[in-house]
Formats: sequence, C-alpha cells, structure tokens
Amino acid sequence: MKKIKIITLIISILLSINTIAQSDSVVQKIIEIGTTDNQTMDHLDILCNRFGGRPIGSDAYENAALWAASKFKEWGMEVEMDEVGELPVGFNRGPWFGRMLSDEGMHLHFATPSYTSGTKGVQRGHVLIEPKTQAQFDRMKERLKGSWVLILGENEGWPIDYSEMADSIRSSIIEKNEETEKENSKIRRENRQNMDTDKPQKELLELIEEPALFYKEMRDAGILGIIQSSKTPIRVMYDRKNLMNMTFETLLTIPDIKLDEHQYEIIKQMAEERRYFELEFDIRNHFKMGPVKYHNVIGIIPGTEFPDEYVIMSGHLDAYDVATGGVDDGSGATPTMEAARLIMEAGGKPKRTILAILWAGEEFGLLGSQSWVDRHMNELHNVSNMVNRDGGPTVPTGVSVSDAMRDDFELICESINDINPDFPFVINTRDPSEKPKKAWGTDSGPFAVVGVPTIGPKNGDPKGYDFNYREIWHTERDLYNKSIREYQEHAAVVTAIMVYGIANLDHLLSRDGYYVEPAPDNSNKKKKNK
Repeated sequence: MKKIKIITLIISILLSINTIAQSDSVVQKIIEIGTTDNQTMDHLDILCNRFGGRPIGSDAYENAALWAASKFKEWGMEVEMDEVGELPVGFNRGPWFGRMLSDEGMHLHFATPSYTSGTKGVQRGHVLIEPKTQAQFDRMKERLKGSWVLILGENEGWPIDYSEMADSIRSSIIEKNEETEKENSKIRRENRQNMDTDKPQKELLELIEEPALFYKEMRDAGILGIIQSSKTPIRVMYDRKNLMNMTFETLLTIPDIKLDEHQYEIIKQMAEERRYFELEFDIRNHFKMGPVKYHNVIGIIPGTEFPDEYVIMSGHLDAYDVATGGVDDGSGATPTMEAARLIMEAGGKPKRTILAILWAGEEFGLLGSQSWVDRHMNELHNVSNMVNRDGGPTVPTGVSVSDAMRDDFELICESINDINPDFPFVINTRDPSEKPKKAWGTDSGPFAVVGVPTIGPKNGDPKGYDFNYREIWHTERDLYNKSIREYQEHAAVVTAIMVYGIANLDHLLSRDGYYVEPAPDNSNKKKKNK
C-alpha cells in the first residue's frame, strides 16, 4: 500500500514538473515571438488607418469587429460575436471643411459631435450672435434665415440638447428673462430720469444665460447651423441624450459646430462690429437606417482542465470618430489581440479558458461589458481575474496584488524582468479596498462591482515620451501616431505572460483580502430619524 502511495506521489510530482516545464516553455516562446515579431502596431494600423473612428452604429465599427473576429479565427481561436444591443439609427462620418470668406479669410478648425447633422452640401452664409431675449429674437428674426449663429458657452464635447425636455427648460428661462427685461426697462427709464440728479444709477438685473436659448425658434427661422467655442484640441462626443429616441423622421437637421476658441473670438468680434463676411461649411455627417446591432468580439482559447473557469483580457473596440481611436482604446484593444496571438503562436494550452474580449459601446456607457456581466452572473465566481487595458499607450511597470495572491504573482511574473531591462516590473502588495457600489469609467468597472478581481499592470512612462492622456481623450488627436511602439509591444508580451500564467494555476486566484464589503448607507435612516 505504501509503495502505491509513493508511486502516486512521484507521478503527481513528475506531472507537476512537466506542467511547469511546458508552461515555462510557452512563456519563453511568447517572449521570443513578442520581441522579434511583435504585430501590435500592425493591428493598430489597420484599426486606425483602414477603419478609422469606430462609434457603435457605424460601418467602421462593424467592419472592425468582423476583422478582429477573422484574426482570432486565423490564429486558431474560437470566436463569438456576442450581441449586446441595437441602436435605432446608424451614423457614418465623412470629411468636413470650413472657411471664413473675407479680406482676412482663413480655413476653419472645427468638429461636430457624432450623431449630429451635416450640411446640405457646401453652405455659405452670414454670421449672427444668438438672441438672448424675445425682443432681440423678434428684431432679428428675418435676418436669421441663411445665417450661421454663434451661441454662448464653451464646448465640453456634447451637442446642444434639442429634446422636448430641453425645449421646455429653455421656454421657462425665456419667460423668466422676459420678467427680468421688464424690470430692466423700468430701471433704464428711472436711470434716464435721474441722469441730471445726484441719485446713483441702478445696475441692471442679470439675465439667465443658456446656450442656444432660442434653438427651436432659430431652427424654424431657417438658420444654417450653430457654432460654439471649443478649446484646442477639439473634443467632441455624441448625442447621448437623444440617440435612443432617434428615428429617420426626427433626426437633427442643422449642424452643431464646435469651433477653435481662437477663431471663434475673431469671428465673434467681427460679428459684434456688424462687419459683413460669410462662413462656408461642408460637413458630411451621414445616417443609416436602423436598427443597427452591435457586438462584443470574443476570442476563446479553451481550457484543457478547467474549461468552465476563465481569465479575461480586454480592451474596448469602439472609439469616437473625430479622430481614429489610436489611443482610446486602440492602445488597449491591440495589445489584447497581440497577447492572444502570442499565446496561440507559442502553442499555449492553458488549464482554464482564456477570453480575449473587445468590448462594444464603452464610450456610450460601458454597454458591452455591463451587458456581459449581467448575462453571466452565475459564472462570475469562476472568473479568476479580468485584465483590462484602457489608460493609454504607456508601459507596464508592475502590479499590486493582495497578500493571498502574492505567491502566485511572484511565480507568474518572474520572467517579465528578463524581457527588457529598461522596463523593470515590480510586484507590490495592496491593502483590501472597498468593493465599489458603482462601476467606474472603464470596462473593468462592472466586474469590480460584483467582486471579480480586476488586477492589471500599473503603467508608466519611464523613458519620458511626455504622454498626456487628457490631450487625446475624446479629441481630434486620438491618432495612430500618438501610440508609443515600444510601450505597446511590451504591454502585449506582459499581458500574454500574466494571463497565461493565471490561466495555468492549479487553482483560481484567491479573493481573500481583495475587497471588503462597502459600509451600509445609513443616509435614509438618518433622514427618517430627523
């Protein structure tokens, strides 16, 4: 009996040694391929420069999703086109041009939010400053036809809301301003009467300022479009307030232009001086009939021993289309793709299933990741870890893990420091954190809310490329050439090693000491007690 136990133990040890040796062999092959034939930037080139910006509902997104799925299949992976939802209409952006026609003429630097109107070909018109009171609107109503109107406020990326609720709010403000104007008329009259006396002049009451206060009235009067000031680089988002209610019959009909703040001030001054000049725009924003379905793209490497346990690596495939999504989140999606290719090319056979997921609709509110979490609640306890990259093209510099995970990560990440001495990788210990009640602003957020570990590399800029995420975040500068090749390529290798290592453990990562439950919200009780 003892002999049998000893033989069994020896076989178990030999199998374990063989498994470790196989794993080490795959990791070394990942490093070899990742340092001699890294294709991360090739993937990014295709995403950015063949497809371009990729909001869900666009042909560019659909084409990018089909292409990514084809690459996963080409590398020998299983593929799932995971339907997330549908939009009532689709949107495709074409070129846009503009110029000021005058003695001091200039080409205009501007953009428009996604899911907003383009021009009807080349359109040329004079410039007016928007009315702030009913009296001002009545006085200029006839001149509004065929004009471009400068509106108040500074662009934060969103278009002017034209919903019924927004119209109602504007109507209320107009009424309040009318009452204020009546009071101001009295003040002006009284000030005129007291001009030759010692009585002090009264200050006028301030009007409530609201961009495009007479939006509906100006549209009905025949304006060509509205123009709002924007800081450089220009940031534009999409029409989130009206998108899900859009139909082909209710689409926006006038362009919402976000113009470089410096050019805006020049044009505003010329308009205030009542100088005659014209602006000319050609904006090719196009819609398509819906509904338009959109999908997460999931590449699957099946587990050999624990196929119903998972390790996830991901980035979001969608991107705003004022640029090409080279950083947000091409810098996450393409290292994820390359990590999957490296594992497959190296002959990796992980114990548990690896899911390489390119999320849909992150920019529209974590739609793809939240949908996946909601539909897989019964399986989330079997997700060992979720690695998500969505912070820019910087390089992995380390990882912070709980005490219960540290030994596993010491083993998994041991070879990372052998890749490139310029990028040392440090394992730190993290204290337990409170499990979030609400998803944070990237696709790991929904997983964190339900307690799934979302451990991924910390990133930095050790070589000093002076990368500034805020410069490109949702702006016209989110381009292919803003990604940093050596950081991106190294990130793909590190991701592959980490994910493959977690997938090859003989156990799921321990969740002990990772999260603590959030403190109960006693605010309602306090209110009742009061």
